[in-house]
Amino acid sequence: MNRTDRLYALVEELRAVAPRARSARWLAERFEVSTRTIERDLSALQQSGVPIWAEQGRTGGYCIDPAHTLAPLGFTPDEALAVSIGLGMLAASPFGSAAASAARKVAAVMDERGLARTAELAARIHLLDDGPVRDAPSALSDMLGGALGSGRVLTIAYRDRAGSETVRDVEPLGYVGKGTDWYLIGWCRLRDGIRAFKGDRIVRATPTGERAPERTLRAEDLEIPYGELRSVGLGRDAD
Repeated sequence: MNRTDRLYALVEELRAVAPRARSARWLAERFEVSTRTIERDLSALQQSGVPIWAEQGRTGGYCIDPAHTLAPLGFTPDEALAVSIGLGMLAASPFGSAAASAARKVAAVMDERGLARTAELAARIHLLDDGPVRDAPSALSDMLGGALGSGRVLTIAYRDRAGSETVRDVEPLGYVGKGTDWYLIGWCRLRDGIRAFKGDRIVRATPTGERAPERTLRAEDLEIPYGELRSVGLGRDAD
């Protein structure tokens, strides 16, 4: 059994006996590997977000949330490389922290041979930026990245090209990215219309707690004079 199959089987074994625990020694005998290997596998699953925890005591061991299910795992080196490139391009975006976390999860579920091959290929690929990557404050970047999912109105302090700063309430509607430049698209209550806010000009952002009303954002509403918009999508075939 290779490591990818074993990771999947470990989750299913723990789910089958939940909420009871299985010791690392028991699991090692079950999968015919060393206890140290099992502990490394369980650590990798935890790092990838699987809700596994350890219980102490004579009957202790490792437990999992029985409601958790895990899709079949496994990336080929080419797939992992493509994912890593895509995530690497988000480093300076509002989704930088989430991208870094996702990259760690990809690495955590790969077998050692595939991971080594992916690392070898990745070392030959470089991203060319227009200049030094502008690092937004982590808390601000994370807040902007989570603005769409939260569905809450933001109060932002925004500095225009001339350096003038205004404070306004914005209902987040989407994002547009081009290279290292990212724009928050939102309904601006100060201007009573859709506006694009360049990420590195947003000085502060605070969630108000108010749920934003439902609004439909169409590509033509953005009035972008050049280039073509492309939706990210999920990469799934339509039914």
